Amino acid sequence: MRISALGQVLALGVTGAALCGSVAFAQAQAPAPAPAATPAELAAKRAELRKMCDEALATIYKAKPAVKAEIAKGAGYGCFTSFGMSFFVGGAGGQGLVHTNATGKDTFMKMAQASGGLDFGIKQYREVLVFKDKKTLQQFIDKGWEFGGSASATAAAGGKGGTADTTEVKTGAIAVYPMTDTGLAAGVSAAGRKYWKDDELNTAK
Repeated sequence: MRISALGQVLALGVTGAALCGSVAFAQAQAPAPAPAATPAELAAKRAELRKMCDEALATIYKAKPAVKAEIAKGAGYGCFTSFGMSFFVGGAGGQGLVHTNATGKDTFMKMAQASGGLDFGIKQYREVLVFKDKKTLQQFIDKGWEFGGSASATAAAGGKGGTADTTEVKTGAIAVYPMTDTGLAAGVSAAGRKYWKDDELNTAK
C-alpha cells in the first residue's frame, strides 16, 4: 500500500511538472504585443491619410465638378480607403478622416466591413462622403456610424453604362461617392460598412 501511494505521488509530480512545462512553452510561443507607435510614426500616418484624401477629392472633382460646391455648402466631408496605405497589414477594413468645414479639424477614423457588406479584401475601394448637416457630421464622428439598407451606385466609371450622377449613393444626410483605384465605381453598395474614431491617430496631434 505504501509503495502504491508513493507511486501515485510520483505520478502526480510528473504530471504537474509536465503541465507547468506546457504552460511555460505556450507562454514562450505567444506573440509579444505590438509596440506603441512613436509620435513620428503617428504623424506620418496622418500625413499619408491627408494625401489620400486630397487624391480622392481630386478624382471626384474631375469626374463631377459640382461636388466641390456641394462640399463647400455642406458641414464637412470624409475620405476613406481600403488600400494603398503603407501601414496597412491586411484584413477587412480601412482608414480615413472626416473634415469639419466650420473648424477645419480632421478627425481620423477607421472603417470596417459590417455583416453582408463590401468585401474590402477583394475590392480596392475608396470613397468620399459629403455631410449635408452639422448634426449628422457630429454624430458620425462622436458615436460612429453604420450604413444599412441596399442603396447602390449603378453607373460605371466615368458614367459608362449609366449617367455620372448615379455614382452618388443617397443615404439621407450623407452622400457617398464610391470609387476604385481606376475611378468612380459601379454597383457599389452604401450598405454594410461601419466607422469609428481611431483613438491612436487622434491623440497628441
